[in-house]
Amino acid sequence: MRAQEACVTVFFLAAAAFAASPTLEIKVDQAGYLPDAPKLAMVAGQQPATTFTLRRSADSSIAMRGKLDPQSDVDPDTGDRVQTADFTAFKQRGRYYIDVPGIGRSWDFTIAPDVYDRVFYLAARSYYGQRCGIAVDLGPEFPGYKHAACHLEGAYHATSGKSGPAPSAGGWHDAGDYGRYVVNSGVTTGTLLWAYELYASRIGKVKLNLPESGNGVPDLLNEIRWNLRWMLTMQDQDGGVWQKQTSEKFCGFVMPEKDKLISYIVGTGSDPFKSSCATGDLAAVMAIAGRIYQPFDAKFSQDCLTAARKAFAWLEQHPAVLYRNPSGISTGEYGDRHCEDEALWAAAELWRSTHDERYERYFLDHYTSFAATINPPGWTNVASLGLWTYVLGHGSDPAVAAIRKATIEAAGRFTARARQNPYRTTQTSSNYVWGSNGTVGNYALQLLVANAMEPKREYVDTALDNLHYLLGRNTFSLCWVTRVGANPFRHPHHRPSGADENAEPWPGLLSGGPNHSRQDPAMRKLPDLPPAKMYLDEQESYASNEVAINWNAPLVFVLAALSGGF
Repeated sequence: MRAQEACVTVFFLAAAAFAASPTLEIKVDQAGYLPDAPKLAMVAGQQPATTFTLRRSADSSIAMRGKLDPQSDVDPDTGDRVQTADFTAFKQRGRYYIDVPGIGRSWDFTIAPDVYDRVFYLAARSYYGQRCGIAVDLGPEFPGYKHAACHLEGAYHATSGKSGPAPSAGGWHDAGDYGRYVVNSGVTTGTLLWAYELYASRIGKVKLNLPESGNGVPDLLNEIRWNLRWMLTMQDQDGGVWQKQTSEKFCGFVMPEKDKLISYIVGTGSDPFKSSCATGDLAAVMAIAGRIYQPFDAKFSQDCLTAARKAFAWLEQHPAVLYRNPSGISTGEYGDRHCEDEALWAAAELWRSTHDERYERYFLDHYTSFAATINPPGWTNVASLGLWTYVLGHGSDPAVAAIRKATIEAAGRFTARARQNPYRTTQTSSNYVWGSNGTVGNYALQLLVANAMEPKREYVDTALDNLHYLLGRNTFSLCWVTRVGANPFRHPHHRPSGADENAEPWPGLLSGGPNHSRQDPAMRKLPDLPPAKMYLDEQESYASNEVAINWNAPLVFVLAALSGGF
């Protein structure tokens, strides 16, 4: 009997040892892994190790043993020497952690087909938390996460060419501040609409617990429409679109309803007052909306197409009206210096939605300037969205053949680059800029678009590698999505998260991520570090830890593609 008790005691002592605090030296996707996908953990110990064990979280029993790959050379982006633990062969569903003798244990993670469904829900629902002009309450799931209706009254700024009261309620707060910007709303909303268009079979029935839930329209489209309606208020009667709606300066860290600065519609300051890039973005987005909402709301669909046509007509007359902040305006500029890519995107989406030959003619006359090098989209470069929609909309050769070839070649380069990276990410040293995590997401988006054109498992696997990076398999062993995983970042530059009384930040928000440029006071305190290490989980670090709707959008896109597994 005593021997049996001794064995039990030894077992529980061993289990307690394995249950010790996780080490940051083992990096895993803290959400988890799909059963039929590659499953890697990264180990960056002070000294190399030789073996690892996959253990069940419930009782620390052994699920699998394996050998670590040899330690890599020093990674110039992180300064780490990385070893890989490959447990791809293990497919049993459950909750696990990695144990490495002499180093420690990882954070817990799940293996399951639906492992990313919760992350998708939080990331997609984060837009509801960013709504302007309505009371927001995340409900019993997140008690206390709420704010009253905000920015209900607006005005035309003198720079808009108009005066007096202006519509205000609607749209999404762009980032950690309460501004609303058409250019950034353009790429954001376009990305989210594409996520629905490509992956409706996976996400079309996901309930986001919105005020509109249950109205017969998919919830992702319900949420997107909140922003589309605001974008429509930014279009003037002549078809042109004003750049943004913000106060003249940023407010302090207060809840949105406490921001009493006037919400102005801001223009260029001189005739024609609207900007070409904002007008092109609206034309493209409304063209997409016109085809997607048609089965659910024919009138809204037609209103969107009408707005798109008017915007494109204005853009043809004013192709290069650029925006810079006028004197006295210090909120986000989004001052794109080239609007030809917005025009190309708009023409392609209008052609795809209307089959009007004049839009196709414009596209075919201009696409060659952009087709040679296809890069991930961003608010300064939306040409790739135009190129891809022409292919996915079954355009004609030789344009389709050229775009498809360039897209596939780029995907091949990205996958090869990721295989050479110790953390298996597509990032290069130059990618660690403001919003680098958004870049990670957009590389994954581009790989998934390439997969839609020419299915290859390596494209999906590399997109998954980038997702693993965002969810914890990075040098910090930090999940960059709030309220996801056991070790998420907690101090975003995000006014509601900083101004409310909740201990944790608002859920589902993606951090901007490492930024080697030292663009805020907090980061200027850091020593010289490798670029991927230039990050602080501090509210003050707006250059590395702000959140933004355009960074969350590719995250939602990638999660939509993987919802429910392969």
